[in-house]
Amino acid sequence: MTAASLTIDLDALTANWRALDAASGSGVETAAVIKAGAYGLGAGRVGRALARAGARRFFVAVTEEAAELREALGPGPEINVFSGHMAGDTDRIHDLHLTPMINSIDQMLRHVEALPGHPFGVQLDSGMNRLGMEPAEWAGLRDIALAQNITLLMSHLACADEPDHPMNAAQLASFRAMTDGVDVPRSLAATGGILLGPAYHFDLTRPGIGLYGGAPFAQAQPVAHVSLPVIQTRVVEAGETVGYGNAWTATQPIRLATVAAGYADGIHRALSRGLTLYAGDTPCPVRGRISMDLITVDITGLSETPAALDLLNHVQTVDTLADLAGTIGYEILTSLGRRYQRRYSGA
Repeated sequence: MTAASLTIDLDALTANWRALDAASGSGVETAAVIKAGAYGLGAGRVGRALARAGARRFFVAVTEEAAELREALGPGPEINVFSGHMAGDTDRIHDLHLTPMINSIDQMLRHVEALPGHPFGVQLDSGMNRLGMEPAEWAGLRDIALAQNITLLMSHLACADEPDHPMNAAQLASFRAMTDGVDVPRSLAATGGILLGPAYHFDLTRPGIGLYGGAPFAQAQPVAHVSLPVIQTRVVEAGETVGYGNAWTATQPIRLATVAAGYADGIHRALSRGLTLYAGDTPCPVRGRISMDLITVDITGLSETPAALDLLNHVQTVDTLADLAGTIGYEILTSLGRRYQRRYSGA
């Protein structure tokens, strides 16, 4: 092995989708969010695996992502675009049979004038103030929109990862006020919303991070596994320092391994304090700073020199790393760089 490897467990991925599908309840369709290249894991392979598992609706961020996914999936599955109908998107939306999630009056006018009769969804702002039509804007456009080929009304929860946060109930009430009595399928819940319970499920759920093994879906199986090859080992004597800035000083003789990965591979420099790599189940602490391409690791406790050490495995998940870095699992996954040898196992 000459480069760090990223193995994506497609069986774990599809098991997570099925579990979230079951949690969504009977009569509710479960879609799949695979924006940002399936959270950095490869939209084509991930999309095909989820389609084989039963997903028929997918969500991406922009039409460029939708084009890649359509090539992988072929005709049939519905591909929805969160950014809506942007200037310059018309041909791609038409030719690839995409469904834009309309976010504004301007987008609505662009869509119905350029592609009359072409299906679309509408994204409503229930309080997050990020994307979607606000209640007054929707009230003025509602009758016009409902006379068109509208497939979905959706909104997005801001605090679903915190079940007791009052914003959840407030957004649910706002979404209901905008959509109750409308004969169009509705969607409010992503992964966190699914876990809030049936009141948030409506007709369609849209799991994202939970598919890939991330919080708040505590029962998720880990999907991403990262292994870093050992380049060199050495003995570091007591009093010697390791890495840039003499950041770590040995207090006793140790055996040190240097592995081929660093912050250019999405292993944030902020992880330098407290990060552990693994040889199987045995933890090996990082010593010194994480640099661009290299990490130094204490392997004194191992009886043999390993060929590689694991960054992500069944013990250390994306959320473990996120907690160490003071961020979220989404950022850890989407930061994994292009230098990894990507491998797929399972379905």
